[in-house]
Amino acid sequence: MNFMNAMMLLFVVCLAGCASQGSLENVRNDVDTMKSRLFTIDRDLSTVREELKVSVGAVEKGFKDDVAAVRKMSADIQATIDNTKNEMQALNGKLDDTTLAVKKPSEDLMRYREDAEKRVIALEEHVLKQQAALDSLTKKMAEMTKAKNEEVATPDSLYLKGLDSLKAGDVVTAREQFARFLEQSPKHDLAANAHYWIGETHYSEKNYESAILSYQDVIKNYPGKEKVVAAMLKQAMAFNEIKDSKSAKFVLKKLVEGFPKSEEAKKAKDMLKVIK
Repeated sequence: MNFMNAMMLLFVVCLAGCASQGSLENVRNDVDTMKSRLFTIDRDLSTVREELKVSVGAVEKGFKDDVAAVRKMSADIQATIDNTKNEMQALNGKLDDTTLAVKKPSEDLMRYREDAEKRVIALEEHVLKQQAALDSLTKKMAEMTKAKNEEVATPDSLYLKGLDSLKAGDVVTAREQFARFLEQSPKHDLAANAHYWIGETHYSEKNYESAILSYQDVIKNYPGKEKVVAAMLKQAMAFNEIKDSKSAKFVLKKLVEGFPKSEEAKKAKDMLKVIK
């Protein structure tokens, strides 16, 4: 039997000995006071839980352990709320069933009120401890998030972020990240790839002239890189899109002659058959 049920049993037994209407009113007032304080605690706990949800939503995957701790804490708080609500509902139901038989010596009533106040004080202290723990954890996670965001971006991380943005369909952000990558590391092994992907961002926006120039950077400045063949094919496609069939054919023929066994060469031959 939990604490609240034991108190309810004591309350019923005590109520059975009281004969005056004044004692009944005192009991009702005590119950109302307890309900009011419990409602305040319930509201404060709900506020804590909402603030916890907002804090956890801002944390990235790197903080899974901390997030798990916060979620467990939230579950404990919710369990406390649910138990308190159930106990209060039981108190209200039994009070309605026993109001006609209320008889209680004043000293027992005083003891009941003191016990109820101790219960409320204990709950308030529990909430304060939970709030302090949440505040500490939230501050820690905010500091960790800030430190992570302030990390200096390396060339490799910029390139990978550019690829991620491109895959996500955010071509503007991808182009900016590849441009920053080239600005920091113009001689990097992936520089040709970065120029090619910049061309792809322009091509996806149907900005074919800019795409042609980016593909030309790959073709002209990185002749030994594997992206050259792909850049030639896409450059020819961009020329075809702007109705410059002469330039498109010229690039396609160079592709076939220079890289006859490539997959791009097969596609180039097919394009040469349909371009007029």
